[in-house]
Amino acid sequence: MQIQSNVHFDDSQVAFSYKSDKDLRKANFIFSVVNNPTVSSIATGLAKIGLALHLPVKGLIKNTVFEHFCGGETIDQSERTIKTLSRFHVGTILDFSAEGAHTEDGFDLTTEEILKTIEKAKGNPDIPFTVFKSTGLVSMDLLTKVQAKEPLSAEEQSNFQHFHDRVEKICAKAHAYDVPVMIDAEDSWIQNPIDELAYEMMKKFNQQRAIVFNTYQMYRQDMLNNLRNAFHTAAMHNYYLGVKMVRGAYMEKEAERAEKMNYPNPIHPNKQATDDSFNKGLAFCIDNKQRVNLMCGSHNEYSNKYLTVLMEKHSMNPNDSRVWFAQLLGMSDNISFNLAKAGYNVVKYVPYGPVELVMPYLIRRASENTSVAGQSSRELTMIRKELARRKNGK
Repeated sequence: MQIQSNVHFDDSQVAFSYKSDKDLRKANFIFSVVNNPTVSSIATGLAKIGLALHLPVKGLIKNTVFEHFCGGETIDQSERTIKTLSRFHVGTILDFSAEGAHTEDGFDLTTEEILKTIEKAKGNPDIPFTVFKSTGLVSMDLLTKVQAKEPLSAEEQSNFQHFHDRVEKICAKAHAYDVPVMIDAEDSWIQNPIDELAYEMMKKFNQQRAIVFNTYQMYRQDMLNNLRNAFHTAAMHNYYLGVKMVRGAYMEKEAERAEKMNYPNPIHPNKQATDDSFNKGLAFCIDNKQRVNLMCGSHNEYSNKYLTVLMEKHSMNPNDSRVWFAQLLGMSDNISFNLAKAGYNVVKYVPYGPVELVMPYLIRRASENTSVAGQSSRELTMIRKELARRKNGK
């Protein structure tokens, strides 16, 4: 499908306007490492070993990949990133990315941290959304049993109720503070109970506007239909549907588990099928914009351009509050900052948390950039283009 958009993503000067020469050279080094799968694998392996053995590697990690992809170790430390992005009309989603909570006390602490992000976002135009990951609030094993409809012990029933209460506490505060909150997607074998809870929260808190957003991983073969069903349920119960649309983050895990447990792989067979599903999902949301609020979480240039074309065809202003574009901090700046300059609503996911606990997130970013065809090469090309432009004084 040929599309014509007035937005262009090849302006490196706009893309990296927020980065100093030093920051840009550091980004060049990081993506040079990530672009080599062997070197990337060795580097992440050594980082894990170094932290596990309490070797003095934290400073090196903090001053390289952590600084590039994360806001800081705390909300306060992330303030500088929030303000920098804001100067270029890009909002922040504070994403507490510490992983490792496996106890009820740990889940409670994570809940309290997410509530702090909502407090930080209250009345703050620089932080228009908040987010949480369900597996930070409950064990994966328990969600797996719930989805499989296996019998739960009394303790497990109690723990699942605690999970429900934590989610409701977060969503209630988001509603009270008028701060939209997005529930991140998880593996397919634990997603159903999360979806059910998300729609329960929407029915309760999305009566006036979309406060609670659910995430739709469009690489799943059933997801376009799930999205349509979610819309029809929202229409039937007269609430707004909050949609965060992504391609998906667990492709290898999904394929491995499907093969191991002998069931059909839920993921689309190829990238084109995923792209088609994603773009059809965008069109569906814009067609139903009276009831749907959309967060387009994509690093795909075509999909972002396609959404701008859809908005134009529907006579929507670039800054229509029902549509947002999102990318991760440290990635696809050519998309984020050029969209923002053109007047669209743009946010960056800004992960934060203690370095040791954010390492799994950073390793996934390295793996993602290595595995997604052309991702790190595209980043490197843009970074080097801008370094050359600055060197030549153009």
